[in-house]
Amino acid sequence: MGIQIGRITIYYYGIIIMLGAVAAAWLAAVEARRKGQSSDIVWDGLVWVLIGGIVGARIWHILTPPASMVEAGYTTMYYLTHPLDAINIRAGGLGIPGAVIGGLLALYIFTRRRKLNFAFWLDIVAPALALGQAIGRWGNYFNQELYGQPSDLPWAIEIQPANRLPGYENQATYHPLFLYESLWNFGIVILLLWLGRKYQERLINGDLFLIYLIAYPVGRFFLEFLRLDPARVGGININQTVMLLVALVAAGVLVWRHIRRGNADVESVGVAE
Repeated sequence: MGIQIGRITIYYYGIIIMLGAVAAAWLAAVEARRKGQSSDIVWDGLVWVLIGGIVGARIWHILTPPASMVEAGYTTMYYLTHPLDAINIRAGGLGIPGAVIGGLLALYIFTRRRKLNFAFWLDIVAPALALGQAIGRWGNYFNQELYGQPSDLPWAIEIQPANRLPGYENQATYHPLFLYESLWNFGIVILLLWLGRKYQERLINGDLFLIYLIAYPVGRFFLEFLRLDPARVGGININQTVMLLVALVAAGVLVWRHIRRGNADVESVGVAE
């Protein structure tokens, strides 16, 4: 689905992804100014993060294609032997875990080149990242993808026959997983912005991003139970497993660094006395 201009088709999926990226950059710019930084840094870094995110997202999809695509022959080996199909993202095929990893690597390189504090900028990016995901997920609606199990709930969405998974040809309406994830991400945006203002003096650089790494994976972990075609590696739902591990590790790191700071504060008081 898209807009036809002559022989050129501008796909709604791409439009939504770009809207999400611009909205994310705008929010990051607002947060940068609030913390006394130039918003120009955000717009300079946007290209880096966007390219890194898209490349990472596509690589993740290639390495962990969903079950329905594997059954249709679009396996990792297929992509590796068909490079043109591997880089064709017009019809979808982007993995959020890969987007986050690729974007983080790009942000790290960018901040190193500019001699900026990486952890400080992670906290600026955290709510913006969640906002970009919340908007970007609507691209799945136009592509008729990322829907869950059949449902007759009032908010269930109709999937066209051509986009229904094998075995579900006679099922018309499904759980809108993209919508559930979008709403969850909007909630994360509000949570992170609130925490960043309410507990500004108690937060350590990188805390907000760690909280994002707890909140998003928790939501994604539970939503995977509704998914009809999860990506499986070695018989396990790789996305669900990775989300669980990321949430647990992030929570552990968050608690550990605050315990360590608390102990350091106690030691400094003891020295002062």
